[in-house]
Amino acid sequence: MASGRDTSVRETSLREKVCVITGSTSGIGRGLAEHFATLGAAVVVHGRDRNRGEAVAAAIRGEGGEARFIEADLLDEASGRALIRQAVEWKGHLDVLVNNAADTSRGTVESTTIEEWDRILAANLRAPFVLMQAAVADMKTRQAGSIVNIGSVNAYIGESKLCAYSVSKGGLMTLTKNAAAQLNRYRIRVNQLNVGWTLTEGEHRVKRESEGKGEEWLDEAVKTRPFGRLLLPRDIAYAAAYFASDASACVTGSVMDMEQYPVGAPPNW
Repeated sequence: MASGRDTSVRETSLREKVCVITGSTSGIGRGLAEHFATLGAAVVVHGRDRNRGEAVAAAIRGEGGEARFIEADLLDEASGRALIRQAVEWKGHLDVLVNNAADTSRGTVESTTIEEWDRILAANLRAPFVLMQAAVADMKTRQAGSIVNIGSVNAYIGESKLCAYSVSKGGLMTLTKNAAAQLNRYRIRVNQLNVGWTLTEGEHRVKRESEGKGEEWLDEAVKTRPFGRLLLPRDIAYAAAYFASDASACVTGSVMDMEQYPVGAPPNW
């Protein structure tokens, strides 16, 4: 029987890893970028707003991290592929791709227009597919890499007002498992986080402006949460860092649900 410490187990570290995090100028994506940088990663901040993106990258550098902003419209295939190409050119390789950017537009099965359907599916499912294709081309050359897809617990059934969004996240979950089965021969891992209700500036804006709720919406929301708060971007960042790092070196095709089921509700509610 072997004795002593298993030296193959590694701590969560992203030192010397180059990471692309889409949609990282705010919200969950920004939380990921900031946390990854503290773990030693060279972070590519992505978004469509150059001013916000440059500000996030500058803030990371101001804290001693390494970051670069790259602007890209993920609805355009060429722009998405250029994002990965520029990231590889920056440091010579790519270790981690986090598909976080998403269109969360509301709409039911009755009210969603075909234009809205196509746009949401393009942003939330086609774009991650395009970016994965581009990233894998580089990762294969080194027989290593990690792809982390940020999904949603809405993938299983979804809120009725999030029809197209929910469908896109269900498709992303299937893509995650399908790609993991294909890419394991190259030691490229693909995993997904299905995120629950998370407090971001975007969520606050939607509740106030789109849904017409008062400032007290958060006080009412946390009453249903067993841990007394909504998820925060840092919660997602900790889990994503595990999947991105060598700490999960033998984990692929996994889907982790990050949800606080309402008090008293069974897990399959």
